[in-house]
Order: sequence, then C-alpha cells, then structure tokens
Amino acid sequence: MSNGDIFVGEVIGTAILILFGAGVCAAVTLRYSKARASGWVVIAFGWGFGVLAGAYTAAPLSGGHLNPAVTIGIAVDTGKWDKVWVYLLGQIVGAMLGAVLAYLVYLAQFQANVREEGTTEGTADEPVATLGIFSTIPEIRNPVANLITEIIATMSLVLPILAFGLTKGLGESGTTVLIVSLLVVGIGLSLGGPTGYAINPARDLGPRIVHTFLPIPNKGASDWGYSWIPVVGPLIGGALAGLVYNVAF
Repeated sequence: MSNGDIFVGEVIGTAILILFGAGVCAAVTLRYSKARASGWVVIAFGWGFGVLAGAYTAAPLSGGHLNPAVTIGIAVDTGKWDKVWVYLLGQIVGAMLGAVLAYLVYLAQFQANVREEGTTEGTADEPVATLGIFSTIPEIRNPVANLITEIIATMSLVLPILAFGLTKGLGESGTTVLIVSLLVVGIGLSLGGPTGYAINPARDLGPRIVHTFLPIPNKGASDWGYSWIPVVGPLIGGALAGLVYNVAF
C-alpha cells in the first residue's frame, strides 16, 4: 500500500465512522431530532454500524484501521513502524472531517440549541450541551479510574482484532469487518458506561478540536482538561494488546 492510498483510505473511512458515530449521538441528544432520547443501545449500534461502513470502505486502500490504537497494536506486534505516521495523520484528518459532516447533517438542530423565548432557568428548554455528541465525557470524573477503563476497553478491542487474523476463513470470506463491528457494539454495551468508550484517540481528539471551533449556540466547553485520557488510555491499551498478542500467539 502506498502512503497516498493509506492516507486517503484512512481519511475516508474514519470520516464515515465519525459521521455515523457523532450522527447517532446528535440524533439521540439534540432537541427536535426524531430519535431524541432513544437511548444507549441505539448509540452503541450506531457506532458499530459506523465501523462497519467505514472499515469496509477503507479496506481496499489502507486495510481500514480507522483507529490509532489499532495501528499501534499492529506495529507493536509486527515491528513495522514506517507507515504508522501516515495512518495516524489520515485518521485525525478523517475524524475532523466526519465531525464537520455530522454537524452539517444536524445543522438546523444545532442552530435551535438556544433557550426559547419566555422560558425560565432549569426548564426542559435549557440549551443542550453538545460536547458529548462529538467526544467522550466520563460519568464520574476520576482520572485514574477513567484511564484504566479506556486501557481495558481498548485492549478488549485490539486484542480480538489481532486474533481474528488467526481465524481461518474470516479474511477470505470478508466477514472480519462485520465481526469487528459487532465487537464494537459489545464494548459499547458492556464497557462504555463509565467513560463513553473512546477506545480510539482519533475518534475523540478530532471531533473535540472541531467542537472547539464550530459556531454552535450555547455549546459549552470542550473540556480539554479531560482530553488526554481518551488519547493516552487507548494508545496504552493498543500497545499492551500488541505485546500480549505477540507473546501469547
């Protein structure tokens, strides 16, 4: 794979991933969305389908990593680091692009994110905080616990992805991406409660950058004080998964 193919594939694939993922979060969160308040199960499946669409699209060009933690895990296992920077750059750019596209899809809903005239403080018409549409927010802010959650959840993603390569027939049948998509749904349902399961540094960092600059009314802060956890945690988890896979398999 050439550097150009890898970059283009990761940009397109990660953009699709974030379009679906941020899109489902917007659908569930924003006022005047037909899917408002439809719940965590909808969000988990929305992200899973985002992985399905993005990875299948990117696979012919780049292999469809879409996630720096996956790229790092593979590099730790194989010892091949020369193209890692291309993957990471494409993933960050793609994540930012996907966040902008999700914003444009829900532009009218974002523009309606204002207190309606005549309402009072604390009513149902309070502006909706929007950071959770783009990036993760922990339910309990505890840096150590949050970091541990992200490390374990990311290992639970990357280690099976590496092991799937040993399962005869998955690659040939083209069902590996489908299985990974279901794995992401499972992680969201089982391990996503504490932090919102970033498990992907690009997925959190790219949209957080976009949230900082988008002209969203009453959008709230972008919470840069927390932002290192969904980056560092998944990178550690991906590296540990690569080490475990290299030793055990």
